[in-house]
Amino acid sequence: MKKEIAVIGLGRFGGSIVHELDAMDVDVLVIDKDENRVNEYQDYSAEGIIGDSTDEAMLKNIGIDNYDNVIVAIGDNIQASILTTLILKDLGVKKVTAKAQTSHHGRVLEKIGADLVIHPERDMGRRVAHRLVSSSVVEYLEVNHNHSIIEFSASKKFESKRILDLELREKYGISIIAIKRDHDIIVSPDPDAKIIEGDILILIGTDRQLGIFEDRMEKLK
Repeated sequence: MKKEIAVIGLGRFGGSIVHELDAMDVDVLVIDKDENRVNEYQDYSAEGIIGDSTDEAMLKNIGIDNYDNVIVAIGDNIQASILTTLILKDLGVKKVTAKAQTSHHGRVLEKIGADLVIHPERDMGRRVAHRLVSSSVVEYLEVNHNHSIIEFSASKKFESKRILDLELREKYGISIIAIKRDHDIIVSPDPDAKIIEGDILILIGTDRQLGIFEDRMEKLK
């Protein structure tokens, strides 16, 4: 059975989510006050609604509580974002994912019951910063306020070295939780496993620990 997800707000953030969900063969309902925006995404959504997401009666009438996840991607009106999130939770929506414009906005969304709060501008800033510091960082993902995961591309100097030999935990306090090799993912790799040039090492640690590691690796190039 296909997942059904609703996206409220069709700005750049909401629109990009709609495109990705459509590519993943998810049934998407789009909601926006702007008729032009709703029409723009009609080829990428199962249904489009032109309406105000702070209108509780409208949301109730379309059966918003039947959706697996509702994404509040309103980008230009914090008050509407908060009120919409509150209404969705009151209507019994299973999972509400909300975009935050600021850290304060995010805290409010969490307090009123948003199941997942996304900080796209902050998270993108962190991704860019990690990639600027180290050209070997392929991807960056925040786990919580203290810990993050990076995907690090193993260069030639890692070739044939055992994970154990790298002493990542001893030297930097970080751990390898998996290795991407071609189309395979090796989860919890054996400490005696040897690394091949081009492997993507999936590392976890604090931002500070990962930053020290990235800086050290960049200097060794």
